[in-house]
Amino acid sequence: MSFFNKLFGRKTREEETMTTAKLNIGIILGSTRQGRVSPQVGEWVKEIADKRGDANYEIVDIADFQLPFLGTTDGTEPGIAAWNEKLGSLDGFVFIVQEYNHSITGALKNALDFAREAWNDKAAGIVSYGSTGGARAAEHLRGICGELKIADVRTHPTLSLFTDFENGTQFKPQSLHLANVNTMLDEVVAWSGALKTVR
Repeated sequence: MSFFNKLFGRKTREEETMTTAKLNIGIILGSTRQGRVSPQVGEWVKEIADKRGDANYEIVDIADFQLPFLGTTDGTEPGIAAWNEKLGSLDGFVFIVQEYNHSITGALKNALDFAREAWNDKAAGIVSYGSTGGARAAEHLRGICGELKIADVRTHPTLSLFTDFENGTQFKPQSLHLANVNTMLDEVVAWSGALKTVR
């Protein structure tokens, strides 16, 4: 922006486009195991998000990228490049997080570690589930987000295996979660838009 435009608060065409174009938000499924319920939770979040019309939302399933275990590869597998390319195309994230042994899944940690710059200066929300709402997994994820320069938002919908799932397999969320999901998405969209100007 020129000095004249700065002085009078005028935006360049590039800045106008940045502020008017819809953001791309990825809803990342954090589990790859057989019989997982994360696709049900992810689709529920996407259904709520799509009704808002404030961003482009898409499901991003780490299982689709067939990432190897970090440290067991020379880094040439096509899934690694595709994973980084997908993350690079996104402005923000919503992580669907399951709690395993008081933390996130190994698959999600592996996927987080297979990228660096593609995560930087972006925002993320967390939707977690488990016997205690997945709260401990979410707290671990927040520490990782800090290292990857992902700004995680405060509002955090927590889903209980006892009250939001039937027989541990059928996702039947209580209506009280709707407000929390929308508040979280408000924050993700606002922060993602702000951080886009940093990138």
